[in-house]
Amino acid sequence: MATVIEHCYITADEKILGGEPIIKNTRIPVRAIVELWRQGISPEEIPNHLPHLTLAQVFDALSYYSDHQEEINAYIEQNRIPDELIDPLVKDL
Repeated sequence: MATVIEHCYITADEKILGGEPIIKNTRIPVRAIVELWRQGISPEEIPNHLPHLTLAQVFDALSYYSDHQEEINAYIEQNRIPDELIDPLVKDL
């Protein structure tokens, strides 16, 4: 069942990513938008990386993040790849 969220482009459904906030009608989590933004990609450029998203969806995801930073930061941390798993891959490049 979908959770009611007061952001027009954001929803949460226990059947999709265990209820993590996502962009409506996609499987893109809010954390994905936030992580791109944290990497220095401007909101206007994010649809170039995720072309099925609109700029309005991107800004709503960032607005949701602004209102729910602790929640989204927890999802980011839960999905973080530990450095010890990344370093061997990077060394081989």
